[in-house]
Order: sequence, then C-alpha cells, then structure tokens
Amino acid sequence: QVQLVESGGDLVQAGGSLGLSCAASGFIFSIRTINWYRQAPGNQRELVARITSGGSTNYADSVKGRFTISRDNAKNTVYLQMNSLKPEDTAVYYCNVFVGDDYWGQGTQVTVSS
Repeated sequence: QVQLVESGGDLVQAGGSLGLSCAASGFIFSIRTINWYRQAPGNQRELVARITSGGSTNYADSVKGRFTISRDNAKNTVYLQMNSLKPEDTAVYYCNVFVGDDYWGQGTQVTVSS
C-alpha cells in the first residue's frame, strides 16, 4: 500500500534552515508528482511546493526563493530544504501523492521561533 513518511521537523530560530524528507513506498515513485503541503493551527492546508516526475518544480509565493524541493528516485525520497525560515512558516508539513486517490503522510512539525 502507499506509504509516505515525513521526517526532519524541529524547532528552529527565525532565519535558520531546516531540511525535511519524505520517504515513499507502495507505488512507482519515479512517475509521480509529489507535493509538500503545510497546515498551521486554525488555517487550511496549503500547497508549499511540488515536483513532477520530470523534475519541474512549483512553489507557493510565500516560500519562493527560500524553499527548494528535490527528489531522489533511487531512494524514493523527496526533500524540502527550507532556508531563511520565518515564524509564519510554523506548521505541520505533509507529503502528498495522488495514486488513484490522495495519500498523505503523518506530518512533521516545524516550529520557527522569533
């Protein structure tokens, strides 16, 4: 079955950096677009970044120039490198893939202190 496992969340000071990982299994990873979403308390889940099977990327305006999404098809893993973090980046970050249905990981907490 499809599984997504996020890791790397932590408490970091504003201006710092953090790298998240999403390990995937149960589907042909290399042909799928993988998304990173985040959800802050009281807010809707929002798309942060997306990477296609061909490596094309898209970012939310709020993270452009600060976050970088990448993938390693040999390891079935997607990464999200987050630099110049801001308190408003505080959220639970989720990995997402559509394989006939939407699948989500359990999320990893990122907290940015001011």
